[in-house]
Amino acid sequence: MTAPEGARRLPLLAAASAAVALAAADTYVVVLALTDMMAGVGIGIDALQRATPIISGFLLGYIAVLPLIGRLSDLLDRRRVLLGCLLVFVVGSAVTALAVELPVLVGGRVLQGIGGGGLVPATLALVADLWPVERRGTPLGVVGAVQELGSVLGPVLGAVVLAWSGWRAIFWLNVAAALILYAVIHLLGPRSARRGVGLAAVGLGALVVLGLGVTGLALAAPEALVTDVTLGAPFVPFAGTARLLTPVGAVGLGLLLVAAVASAPRWWAVLRRVDLVGALLVAVALGSLVLTFASSDPEKEVVGPLGHGLLPVGGAALLVLVWWHRRAADPLVPRGVVGSRGLRAFTVSLLVGAALVAVVVDVPLLARLTDSYDATGAALVLVRFLVAVPVGALLGGWSLRRLGDGAVAGAGLLLAGGGLLVMSGWTLASVGQTVPATVVLVVVGLGTGLALAPVNNAALADSPPGAHGVASALVVVARMVGMVVGLALLTSVGLSRYYDAVRRLPDPLDTDALIGAGVVQVQTVFLGGAIAALLGAAVAASLGLRRARPDGRLR
Repeated sequence: MTAPEGARRLPLLAAASAAVALAAADTYVVVLALTDMMAGVGIGIDALQRATPIISGFLLGYIAVLPLIGRLSDLLDRRRVLLGCLLVFVVGSAVTALAVELPVLVGGRVLQGIGGGGLVPATLALVADLWPVERRGTPLGVVGAVQELGSVLGPVLGAVVLAWSGWRAIFWLNVAAALILYAVIHLLGPRSARRGVGLAAVGLGALVVLGLGVTGLALAAPEALVTDVTLGAPFVPFAGTARLLTPVGAVGLGLLLVAAVASAPRWWAVLRRVDLVGALLVAVALGSLVLTFASSDPEKEVVGPLGHGLLPVGGAALLVLVWWHRRAADPLVPRGVVGSRGLRAFTVSLLVGAALVAVVVDVPLLARLTDSYDATGAALVLVRFLVAVPVGALLGGWSLRRLGDGAVAGAGLLLAGGGLLVMSGWTLASVGQTVPATVVLVVVGLGTGLALAPVNNAALADSPPGAHGVASALVVVARMVGMVVGLALLTSVGLSRYYDAVRRLPDPLDTDALIGAGVVQVQTVFLGGAIAALLGAAVAASLGLRRARPDGRLR
């Protein structure tokens, strides 16, 4: 690492971490804005199932292409990948803000997921580039902390924006913030990357901007132009009501297609260095998994009708991927990433996701079962946990200066598992006991946060230097898969116990008894989260109890 690069690493980490926090906030802001977004694309509140793609589309973009983006960050300069992800996030946010049709809105959310998700592995890999193995703990803790802090601030910022403006303002603010961060990261790059570019590149950039502008004009369809007798003609759809199926939309998409063809020699040269077959198989396997569980109705089944077709496809893709990985000369996931401690780190990350989602979903549910909390009050109960997670992430990263990855992550997950065991015995009265409930939620939050940096550190330390991006991506993928699948499985088991309790009620119309059955459901989910956390602690212990030496080996 050169001296100038060393001087810039803290500002660069701050800017990249802010971008990660922005994307994390966007993940949770939809929780409050969903009904308004549905109305904005003509979906009534009585058709909530049609809004599922708004959420699952973001998850699909976030998870399915993460390994590919991680691999690209290993082949290209990390900053270029960060900048590219920010631009994709900007475009996705703008498309979402302009959408008046569900397919366009979902497309915008998918782009947001791709751009926002790609920021995480690129930032984690950047830490591995700029800090030696024995000093990575604290910066990795910072990245984990800001990601969780973004999850806390997302609903809060969403509520503030919705109080003075509509839901579209949330995504326009995303555009503004991401562009500012783009400028900062670009300026923090090496001088050689900021020198003038050729006329061809300038012309290509202008073509892209023009194409995006015209396409955005078609999506915005300003009333002053649309209602004009002469100027409104280009905004008349060829068929139906889709705004992109207009002369203006066709011109915008045509310009983008020309730009893509003109730039093909550049991006194809990069993609040729990536295992595209492996990337496609990974995307199919992960996409099938996400859509199967994200679109299912836990009240009826774990795997819905869509999943019956998708799971076999995903399973087949996974089998082919294993075969392809063995024969490919340069596979998407380089050999050695899933060896040594890597697989165990990914397993811990998956179990952390399952434990985390149990708290995030069912603490507000338990609070709402009481007469004391409305939706806002229930969210505030959860905030006690959410605030503790980033604090735990910082402590976990700092602790790696003296302790091993397994010691920190194992201790944290033991705390989280113990706290969740206590929560599995909670009743309605427990939520109202402010001090004891707060203590337990803080302990679980701190314990969960403690595991974040050690898991990333172990995966990075034991992966080849040229595969840090992929290793970081797999840690994130494992955690997100744990959240998606864990939510479906734990909720399904909890609901099974709920319906069993309801069937045994002497009076099925007894409100208090029905609420009691709901408490049983929540307790079951907490117990499942506790089991996940304790299993994670057991696996984490194998990551090493002693601090790593400068050469990456354990002391």
